[in-house]
Amino acid sequence: MNGTGSGGPGAAAGGRTFSVDVTAPDTAAEGFGVFRRAWRAQVGAAFPLPSFDAGVRGGFRLRVQASRVHDAVIADLYCDSFTGSTQGVRSDVEDRVLVHVVRRGTWHFGVPRDGGGTAVGAGQFLVRHSGPPSRFEVQPRTRADVLILPASLLGPVAAGRQVLGPSDSAEMRVLMAQANMTAATLNDLSPAGLRAARNALVELVGGVVRRELDGDEPRLAPAVAQAAKDIVDGRLADPDLSPSTLARELSVSVRTLHRAFAATGESVSAYIRRGRLEQARLRLLAAPRGRLSVSEVAARWQFADSSHFIRAFKRRYGQTPARYARSRGGHGGESSEGTDGGQAAYPPAPDRP
Repeated sequence: MNGTGSGGPGAAAGGRTFSVDVTAPDTAAEGFGVFRRAWRAQVGAAFPLPSFDAGVRGGFRLRVQASRVHDAVIADLYCDSFTGSTQGVRSDVEDRVLVHVVRRGTWHFGVPRDGGGTAVGAGQFLVRHSGPPSRFEVQPRTRADVLILPASLLGPVAAGRQVLGPSDSAEMRVLMAQANMTAATLNDLSPAGLRAARNALVELVGGVVRRELDGDEPRLAPAVAQAAKDIVDGRLADPDLSPSTLARELSVSVRTLHRAFAATGESVSAYIRRGRLEQARLRLLAAPRGRLSVSEVAARWQFADSSHFIRAFKRRYGQTPARYARSRGGHGGESSEGTDGGQAAYPPAPDRP
């Protein structure tokens, strides 16, 4: 059996970031004991883990990378197969709301072969109040994001509630955008910033439970903008991609979406256009010489025509695609329409007026 615990700045108890990685090939109960000690050493008594049934069987592998956000936790968890049950003997453990977002594998609460329970598979989430002792089973190589929040801050919204749904729902997309942004900027946040980030998480978990977001809540604007960017980044070739499409998928008004982007200093349409230009530049870079015309690239990334694409490319990078590529050692060439085409390198270039 082996176990390690490490973290970034402030990884000790009361710090902001931490990681624990424990492997126990024979005894899961003993492995969880190692994990508990490492967790307590890094997180402290404010986030106690529940007791486990000594009859937990099978091997044990658990890896957690987590961020402490005031009195909340955001965790990326990987676990191999094992079965166990919490004894729930501590009231401070019970006063938590947990959000499980399964990215791979399946996490069962109440083992199916025992006649029931809730299975949370890849692409699903479960919001639950930690309370009575519960039995669970984790499939091999399951990976999930887990949020732990004080139940008192959510009040009656989450009390005794259990909500199961798809992780690509509008409310969950915005919640995870906020969680990811918070984890990425954690060490740059002031104590007041930590509280604000935690408050935004609480508000968004409430929205997940209610299945609606308060689009007029200013604390949610950064998360709404980031969730929209996440959708855009995966759908730049979609001809139907637009502010109205994004607003509909995030269950907010177009006005709310524009207001959220205004705080970033870039409009929704400008973000889409910039992303498409970058993808077009990558496509030109990857294409064999003479095999891809500017008009084909323009069509792929939803520019009106090759002339429009070339003008947009030149405005952003100061040169036409072919000239830009040649100036960086690439292969420039002519498009099928006779317009200036070619391959382009991908180093970031400054925006130009």
